[in-house]
Amino acid sequence: MIHIIIEGILAYAATVGFGIILNIPRHALNVAGWIGAAGWAVYELIVLRSGAQIPLAQMAIGMLTAGLLIGVLSNWAARVKHMPVILFNIPSLVPLVPGGQAYQVIRNLVTGHGTIALDYLGQVIAIAGMIALGFLLSELLVRITYRLRHTLKTK
Repeated sequence: MIHIIIEGILAYAATVGFGIILNIPRHALNVAGWIGAAGWAVYELIVLRSGAQIPLAQMAIGMLTAGLLIGVLSNWAARVKHMPVILFNIPSLVPLVPGGQAYQVIRNLVTGHGTIALDYLGQVIAIAGMIALGFLLSELLVRITYRLRHTLKTK
């Protein structure tokens, strides 16, 4: 449990640091950091149950859930702060980006291990696809929620 807290703090720092690099407004940095930390914590809690060897399906479900949470929280923060959603989405994604797997793809291609490189490439594609699907589902969920709320208010 303590490693989830430490990794959450590091995810917060990575999100805020990337937000500074992207030059997002100061009053959005803290919220973006918390969203990034929450997304990473949800991913870790889902993957934690699988033990040392993480199956690709478990990793994909974790990324989908984290992407969904980041998307919903980013939409909420954008409405509360009256700012564009992208200011919260992009920095919050940084802890989830499959940089290690992408590095392994290139490394194994260079060293001549094509089959291992293809395995890592499949992981990169699955992770990126699940994050994108999570964002898509979150946008759909937020739009349906606001449309229902608007419809119920007018009646």
